[in-house]
Amino acid sequence: MAALREKAYRIRRRAPREETGRIAATDAAKNFGHLVSRVREEGATYVIERGGKPVARIGPVGVTGSTMATVKALVEAGPRVDDAYLRAVERALRAHNTPRVRRNPWER
Repeated sequence: MAALREKAYRIRRRAPREETGRIAATDAAKNFGHLVSRVREEGATYVIERGGKPVARIGPVGVTGSTMATVKALVEAGPRVDDAYLRAVERALRAHNTPRVRRNPWER
């Protein structure tokens, strides 16, 4: 496990590549949670070996989300809306965000 942590420290300092590290199947089983965390946080990819031969690879599935930078770029690339639409949206937001006072059921 100490070798895995030492290797993980060295890997953290460089950009993820196609293959980040090789690890024995026994060590992978003992440290599976740590491996998954590294894959999720840093995009690391590991080749799992048994008897010195590669048998499996664990790595990121792909991009499943977006960052605020990608959302901003998408909005900036999209068509511009006219002022009448923006005013209608602001009116709807004001109407929606106005607190409603419940009617007193005892009043007639």
